[in-house]
Amino acid sequence: MTDTNAITRRLGALFVESLHIEAPSPDTDLFETGILDSLQLVELLVQLEQRFSFKIKIDDIDLDDLRTLARIAGMVAARTAGAGTQTAQLLSLEVRHGATNQEGNHGLRSRVGSSRDSVSGESHLPARSLR
Repeated sequence: MTDTNAITRRLGALFVESLHIEAPSPDTDLFETGILDSLQLVELLVQLEQRFSFKIKIDDIDLDDLRTLARIAGMVAARTAGAGTQTAQLLSLEVRHGATNQEGNHGLRSRVGSSRDSVSGESHLPARSLR
């Protein structure tokens, strides 16, 4: 079982480091409060793919899963729980060594695989309203 509290802490660090936003409380609605705009949402999706080594298909995006840090942590936990040994090893490495060892993480991610219809792929995002 994946520890959602640890994932929530990592998400808080992601908000500060990559989005340059003070980490909100786990239950703060990111859309209703205006914390995330559409460009930051796309960057969040890209960062989730990179930091947690899973692909998010455009058709699988459910904005309700992205409303709060707690919901995002639950989604990440669900996607990484069955993702296999390589993802578990990557998460373990990041926890032990921090996210600064990009070279080692890149090598592991490249073995996990990729998909062109993911957020960080080359496909175009359809226009959707956040409300």
